[in-house]
Amino acid sequence: MKYRRFGKTGLDLSVVALCTKKKLASAETAYQTLQAAVSLGINHLETAQGYGHSEQYIGAALQNGLTVPRSQLYITTKLPPTPDAATMAQRIDQSLDRLQVDYLDALAVHGLNTWEHLAWVEAEQGCMQAIQQAMSDGRVRHVGFSTHGALDVILAVIKTDLFEFVNLHYSYFFQRNAPAIDLAYDNDMGVFIISPADKGGLLYTPPPTLEQQCQPFSPLELNYRFLLSDPRITTLSVGPANASELMPPLAVADRDGPLSPAEASAFARLEAYQVAVLGRDRCSQCYACLPCPEEIHIPEVLRLRNLAIAFDMTQFGQYRYRMFENAGHWFPGNKAIRCTDCGDCLPRCPETLDIPTLLRDTHQRLNGASRRRLWE
Repeated sequence: MKYRRFGKTGLDLSVVALCTKKKLASAETAYQTLQAAVSLGINHLETAQGYGHSEQYIGAALQNGLTVPRSQLYITTKLPPTPDAATMAQRIDQSLDRLQVDYLDALAVHGLNTWEHLAWVEAEQGCMQAIQQAMSDGRVRHVGFSTHGALDVILAVIKTDLFEFVNLHYSYFFQRNAPAIDLAYDNDMGVFIISPADKGGLLYTPPPTLEQQCQPFSPLELNYRFLLSDPRITTLSVGPANASELMPPLAVADRDGPLSPAEASAFARLEAYQVAVLGRDRCSQCYACLPCPEEIHIPEVLRLRNLAIAFDMTQFGQYRYRMFENAGHWFPGNKAIRCTDCGDCLPRCPETLDIPTLLRDTHQRLNGASRRRLWE
């Protein structure tokens, strides 16, 4: 296991963090998974009030006696932004009670996704007042934020200089947030990558086409190496259902140096293959097509189409596409079928894509039963 400095927090975190968001079916399973994680060198545990019984499970595991003492573990929990300090203060106390700890190593404002959320954070009597009080009395040691928001919102939040770290989405197949990582790094903020295997492409169960194109590596391995080779990034979350599922990500947890020639060659092949398969229908993710009058997130829709066609990542595309119109500010945008052929996007596309036709094609490929966020 390798460790990196988590920005201005000064914490030395394992490059793999245990996220207890999903699947841990019982307190016993949670204890076994946490025990395996810490014995393998993971020193960072991440949870949230919105993650079911996760906080309680961690609290019980700590009380049952993990082999690593509390003083050598870093616990992060996440609380949603609130427009007032009193609600946030109450939630901080609730998390401390559930975790059965006297302090949080880190608290992240969870889902700081919109301009309204940013206004709550910056308000004089907003949620940051309660967080700053908890920091002054030692109940919270470091503060950051997690986000699924648009890049301009993320950049604005970083520029407030209120936070010491950021949790955000970024992976080989989704590099939109690279400027946010740059800005966070320039401001000495820790950078925590959310769900690089799941939201990064369902890489635990890749389709055969993607597996073939990644040879001699697995898609999961390549994505982890893409992230760990980046010195701006501190740590990656993994969310196993049990102890055995820790092993694939930990197989690369000691390889955080620059990409090898073979790895770089594999990424070059992936890029060339996507270009060759998609031809002139490939969306390069410039985002010039936005805003859309019908509030369709055109670049994200077409990114999912790129992956479904080039690498047969249809299951992943369906998983994400079906969240449109069903996940609120966590995954904003209307489905592609809402396109009215207004043509507003067409003159702004530098690749002269037939965007309305591609939107309809994507909807036909990926639509189905709607999806909501896991814990809803």
